[in-house]
Amino acid sequence: MALAIGDPFLAPVPGHRVSAETDIAALTARLGHGFDDLSELRRALTHASAGNTRSNSYERLEFLGDRVLGLIIAEELLRRFAREAEGDISRRHAKLVSRNSLVQVALDIDLGGFMILSSGEENSGLRQNPAVLADILEAVLGALYKAAGLDAARGFVLHHWEALIQADASPPQDAKTSLQEWAQGRGKPLPSYRLLSRQGSDHAPIFVIAVMVDGVAEVSAEGGSKRAAEQAAAAEMLRRIGAEKEN
Repeated sequence: MALAIGDPFLAPVPGHRVSAETDIAALTARLGHGFDDLSELRRALTHASAGNTRSNSYERLEFLGDRVLGLIIAEELLRRFAREAEGDISRRHAKLVSRNSLVQVALDIDLGGFMILSSGEENSGLRQNPAVLADILEAVLGALYKAAGLDAARGFVLHHWEALIQADASPPQDAKTSLQEWAQGRGKPLPSYRLLSRQGSDHAPIFVIAVMVDGVAEVSAEGGSKRAAEQAAAAEMLRRIGAEKEN
């Protein structure tokens, strides 16, 4: 889809990077849909530093895209793994909608290059920031859903998540369970978790959780919920102690 000359999406905003026409055409091609109205896509790509208000940045569309992705992945997992228990499906789902999976897809489509940032953030490394990449991708999914509906969003997700879905022949093991089993197998007390901080907005909080295991230095990680942060911290601890290699 070629953009019309004078399209408001291409209008320069002082101090902001605005993608060129060829850039936007490349992105819409990767999304598999041509946008008649690019305002939602622009909003999805706009970091809060470049938006006049929070409603003009990606944050609200991120909220929507998170739910769209979760639904599509849930439907697909239930279809593909009809004989698996709900707990196994839940672990698959958690991994596929995790930040790591989102970042992998964002990098695959070079999403960072399309982000609209303030001039002050242009050289700050935000284009490679995993948290921002994951959030922007969810926002883009929200924009795609609003523009073309669930089928268009499903087509994009199933195409770009296919390799991630196929990567685990068996359900991934819960990181907290793995860490608990590692500790018990060595006669250690159970891992303990503590909340270090809660940041972010009410609709998109960020929790930072520390995990402690006897004889190992404390590590911490963040997540969009306490549960997610605990899982991330457990996974980081497993990497620290080399348990993944041992198993």
